Amino acid sequence: MRVFNLLSAAFLFVAVTSCTLDKTDYEAEISTEVTEYYEFKEAVAINSGNYKISIEALNGTFYKGYNEIRLKINNTQTNESLNNVEVYFLPIKTNLNGNKTSCPHQYNLIYQNDKNYYSGYAVFTAESNPSDEWQLYVYFTDSAEKVSINTTIQVKQQSNKNLNMTSFVGSDNSEYIISLVAPQKPKVAENELVAGIYRYVEPTNSSETFPDPSQFTFEEVSGYTLQLDPRMPEPSMGNHSSPNNKDLVQLNDKFYHGVVNYTMTGNWTLNFIMLNENGKIIKGTEVSKDFTPGVEGAKSELFIDILF
Repeated sequence: MRVFNLLSAAFLFVAVTSCTLDKTDYEAEISTEVTEYYEFKEAVAINSGNYKISIEALNGTFYKGYNEIRLKINNTQTNESLNNVEVYFLPIKTNLNGNKTSCPHQYNLIYQNDKNYYSGYAVFTAESNPSDEWQLYVYFTDSAEKVSINTTIQVKQQSNKNLNMTSFVGSDNSEYIISLVAPQKPKVAENELVAGIYRYVEPTNSSETFPDPSQFTFEEVSGYTLQLDPRMPEPSMGNHSSPNNKDLVQLNDKFYHGVVNYTMTGNWTLNFIMLNENGKIIKGTEVSKDFTPGVEGAKSELFIDILF
């Protein structure tokens, strides 16, 4: 098959040109250690009146990109957990000009009966810095008491490129975010590739109340297809791809699932073409399939760089 011939040629090209190609940045990148996180730890605790709210995330850290969260509420007077009530969760980012935006998130958290916590997610679109401050707003009702709590949090840079994200405006003039969810640490093999696709919902009315969740709504996009063409863009890799990749389609968990076949470690670009439920291209362009030794591979209009 042609793809295997291209792979062989790519490896040969690396061997004969390793002394002439400038790969300093590439070598530095591929030596990066990728750490997998499995343990949820407390990322922030909020104390207000008779309540302590604990929010957990992987590694006890909020990162730019997709974050699964687990929230627990404890009544400090009775020392009992507050279970199975309505809990609302709203992240807000404020910049130096006072402009306020949000990010894809689960507004109405879901109580997990067998685990005694409320689950949700947030796809933070920027790290915390002097120009961007993130706050979390949490609302719930205990008996007749309505509780509203907020706190400032720190969102860290995502050092794992396999969990990168991208944001863009589609051909329908909607704002979209694609965030990689898995795998954290790919293998040289066929890997299940999981991503979330979200769209900003323009508010229909203005509001003088803050924070009004109707002004900060994102929806999980349904019925789309994310066509996939993974390639190694480094000049030494000749723009080669791999066989047996599968486009990403939505499953029951609302994430988009596909297969990416990594034939070696290093820098890869996930080139995408995103189609809506009617097959119309929302973003993305087809990339060249030519073998281009010594020339950096061209990328789609819609792509995410990864590294493992």
